[in-house]
This record gives sequence, structure tokens and C-alpha cells, in this order.
Amino acid sequence: MELENIYSLVKRTEQNLNQGVPIRIGKYASHDHAEKISTIQAYLNNQHISGKYDSLEREKPFFNIIQAAVNTWYKATDIDRKHIRFRSPNSKQRMKAMIATILLRNWMIKEKFGIWLNKWGYGLSSYGSYVSKFVEREGHLYSEVVSWDRIICDAVDFENNIKIEKLYFTPDQLRQQPYDPEAIEQAIEAFKNGGEERQNLDEQDLDLKDEFIGVYEVHGKLPLYYLTKKEGDETEYRQQMHALFIQQGKTDEDNVEITLFSGKEAKDPYYLTHLIEQDGRALSIGAVESLFDPQWMVNHSAMQIKNQLDLASKLLTQTADKNFFGRNITTQVETGEVLIHEDGKPLTQVNNQSHDLPNIMNYLNQWKQLAREITGAHESVTGENMPSGTPFRLGALQNQEAMGLFDLMRENKGLHLENILRKYVLPYFKKTLKNSDEIIALLDGQELEEFDELALPSNLESELRAGLMQGRIPTKDELMQIVQESNGAMGNMRAIKPSNKNKKKTWAEYFKDFDLDDLDIEITGENRDKTAVLQTLGSVWQTMMTNPQGFQMMMQDKNARKVFNKILDEVGSDVLSPLQLTRQVALPAQGTTGGTASIGAGGGEVGAMQGLNLNQ
Repeated sequence: MELENIYSLVKRTEQNLNQGVPIRIGKYASHDHAEKISTIQAYLNNQHISGKYDSLEREKPFFNIIQAAVNTWYKATDIDRKHIRFRSPNSKQRMKAMIATILLRNWMIKEKFGIWLNKWGYGLSSYGSYVSKFVEREGHLYSEVVSWDRIICDAVDFENNIKIEKLYFTPDQLRQQPYDPEAIEQAIEAFKNGGEERQNLDEQDLDLKDEFIGVYEVHGKLPLYYLTKKEGDETEYRQQMHALFIQQGKTDEDNVEITLFSGKEAKDPYYLTHLIEQDGRALSIGAVESLFDPQWMVNHSAMQIKNQLDLASKLLTQTADKNFFGRNITTQVETGEVLIHEDGKPLTQVNNQSHDLPNIMNYLNQWKQLAREITGAHESVTGENMPSGTPFRLGALQNQEAMGLFDLMRENKGLHLENILRKYVLPYFKKTLKNSDEIIALLDGQELEEFDELALPSNLESELRAGLMQGRIPTKDELMQIVQESNGAMGNMRAIKPSNKNKKKTWAEYFKDFDLDDLDIEITGENRDKTAVLQTLGSVWQTMMTNPQGFQMMMQDKNARKVFNKILDEVGSDVLSPLQLTRQVALPAQGTTGGTASIGAGGGEVGAMQGLNLNQ
């Protein structure tokens, strides 16, 4: 059987996604991928999916309750550049792991990786799942988040099926793409005969502009036949990329189909991330979809209240006296005017006051409360004032329980980010280590202390040698004071480069015995219960300052030290580790090399520090 061509495959995949037939998840559950994406987009933009007006042409309010939930998820699961750290399982490589972390953060700043992190986080909070794209081109790694409105994919299994991205370019933009120049000019010539409006996933025009050229970019493991057109290649699969220009004609014979690019690629550039993955669907459940029903019912209740208040705001009168027929007492009656009516036919006001508003308000508030419970967006989490009379302990408990859900989401997010770093970022990052540029790093308090402690043996050795050259042996206190004054003059800044006065090195040479792929990648958390952390640290600090001698004696007791270490472990090792309170530095002995120095229980780092200027 002849294999369909790549153009037919693309159009069939697009029709399968947009034909409106939901996939069956179970006997009663179904999932319409395209419809849910459209609904999420409507709610994020304060729009009703049933239209702006009701059947009586009255404008419907949109009482938005989902935006607060999206913002809460976005903030509570946020990951920043500073949270990404390398840790080496080898204690002797701790300094190189820290230097690699600093270099990676500088690379992230240069490549604007933080912008991708923020867009990725907001998309995940809104949709529950989001697609990222990583392309290496012209010496740069381009990272972007891809709107669901641009992705044509399998609604059940994203990973193992082709992905099609619909892109729109002006003629000038298309000429800048890494496609075949001759094919590009053919597409531009065909475009002149009839432009194309930008469209969303439902094939609706985004605007009235017809100056864009639509391109289907296809990625996936496809039969090699699509590249070779040879018999026998139908069953051999390779990762491929195709860029196609398809212009629909009145008949199939009138279609214009041009291949702008076709070839193999090393790996799939798309990566799908989930906050909480759902079986049987590529699009998981995010903050917006969680509130589909509450948002609808809150809008319904708000419309009822609006209609009643609109009616109650009107001044209505009634009478059987035909003398008042056609008159409007609000515009045709002056103050003080005497109205004359027939006997038994008085002019009376209609009782159009709103009724049952308290019950409607209670009903609306029930749905709002349900929305908070579903998404964990309680007042204690969102920063709102708690209801009057709410016990503090209850608010703290709600905050703790809600943050437990967000910690789980953030853990999933961190695991996905680790995979992204290993699959896309680190392979490219290692290519940037060929230069020997000096790095100026801004470190926070904990990182600064750790960096100075790890670099201290090498610094002390350098100062000791300088003193010996002057014919004197400096004391330990003098050496420590010199190093501390030198480092303190730079504040939180540290200048690092992989060379010394005798030999220049590149970063690649510095890391030649250090495998970045074997590093542990830690993505630290900031969304802990900070109040509890500060209370614990405050209690420890007060104990240490009130009775320092007693605290030292307590720490010499093994059982007491175990309890104290357990407290700090619960606070979080990235906040304060017990080892940080006991770390000691041994000075190099006179006449010995730095390789014998040690830093606490972590082992020496002088060998790794040779040829590394830290204070220039």
C-alpha cells in the first residue's frame, strides 16, 4: 500500500484534532482537547463562551474567580534561576560544582532563560500542562513556550506522535528562516496570489490582516520514506523535521504544496510538562479547568443579582386611569405637580424591589468557597483578609495544607526542569565553556559564606607564601584577617576566572576532569512556611545568645545534638544545614602544598582551586 504524502498526513492530523469528537477516557468521562483550550482562553480573557449578551440582549457580567487561582498557582510553584544548583557527589569536587552553578546562572542571564521560566510557569498554572521548544541555531539555544493554540498534536499521547506547529511569517520574516531559499521564494510567489489570515486552533481568523504566510513545522519519528521516497523505507523510522507551505485551493488539484525544509534532526525540540499528569490526555487539568463549573455558576448567580438590581432601580407605577396612558412620570412630571385621576383608579407604585438576594448571595459564595477548596486558593494563601472571627490557627492550618499541594506541583515542575536541563541545556552549556572569560558573580549570604569557605585554603596558602617571601611567618589570625578584608571589600561580588599568572586556562580545561552529566541538579524551594521557619530559627538564635556556654555544652551531648540537627533538617538544609554550624578550616602546614588542606567533613578543595583566581 502506498504511503500517504507528508502534506496529507499534516491535514489529516489537523482535522482529527479539530473535528470536535471528544476522546473517551472511561465509560462516562470524555475529553475534547481543542474545546477545552478555547474555553480556557476565553476565561483567561474574561469572556463568556456563550456570548456577551443573553437572549434578551442584556449584557452578561463576567465575575472572574479563576484569575486569583491562576496567580496563586503561579506564585506558589515559581522556580527562579537562583533555585537551580549543581551538587557533586564527590566531596572533593564541591568547589567545581559551585563554579559550574555560577557559570550556568550567568549563561541563563545572557540567554534570557529567566523569561522562559516565567512564561513556562504561568502557562503551567493556567493549563496544567504546557509545551516548550528548544532549538539550537547560530550559536544560541533558543528556548520558548509554545501556546496550545499553535500546536497540532495527538490529544492522548503527545510524546510518541508527531507534533505540528502552525507558524505565521511575513515575507521578510520567512526569508530569515533556515529553510531552502528557492522554496521560500516559491512560497512567497504563491502567497502573492492570495494572502492568509492568522488563525487559531479552531481555524478562526485572529484578525483581518492577510499579509502572513502560514507554515506547518512538523517534528517527530516518521518513516524514512518521507525523506528518501524509496521503497522499503516505510518501516524504518527516524526523527525528522519538515517545514511545509500549504495553500488550499477550490479543489485538491488547485492546492499549492511546497516543502521549505526536510531532513533528520538529533532530537525532538518539544517537551511537554505537567503540574499533575492525567492519564489518557495530553492536556492535564490546570487552575482554569478546575473551575469551569464554579465559574459558570458564579456568573449565573451574578447575572441573577444584576437583573434584580436593574429591575429594582426602575421607578414603575400602575393605574387603570387612561388619562395617564403614554405618560412617563420620571420625565414628564415636575416637582410639586398635582396628578388628577378618576375615582377608584389611583396612580400607585409597583413593588419591584429585589427579592431573595441574600439567598442568591449565599449560593454564589458557596461556589466561590468551593473554588477555593478545589484550587487551594484560600485567603491565607492569596493574602486577603480572613473572614471576621477566623481563628489564627485555622488560617495557618489552611495555609499549610494548601502549600502541601503546591509543594507537590513544584516538585513535579522541578523534576521536569531537571530533565529539560539534562536533555537540552547542559549539552549546549558545555559548548560555551571554551572561553576563559572572567565571571563576576553576585552571591547571596549562604552562597557567599560557602564560596569563601571552600576557597579559603587556597587563599590562605597564597597569603602564607607571600609572607614567607617577605621573610616572616604570619600567624593564623593575621592570615584570616587578610583574606576576610580582601573578600569583604567586594561585598557580595566575587570575580572568578580559570587562570593564574603563569598559565591561562579555558573553562573547558578547568572542568576536563569534572563530568557535568554526573552532577546532581538541585532545584531548591522557596515556597515553604516561612513563618514557621523564622520562628524555629528565632528560637534557636535566642537559645544561642541567651546562654552561649550552655548551648555549647548541649551540643556536646550526642542525643541533644541529634534533636537539634533534626530541627534544622525540618527547616530545610537549603536554609541552614547543621554542618554549616560545625564547619572548620585547617590551615596548610608550613612547607606543604595545598593538597593536604581540608574543609570540615567535606574534604579538601585546594587541588581543584589551583590556577583559579578568586580575588582579582
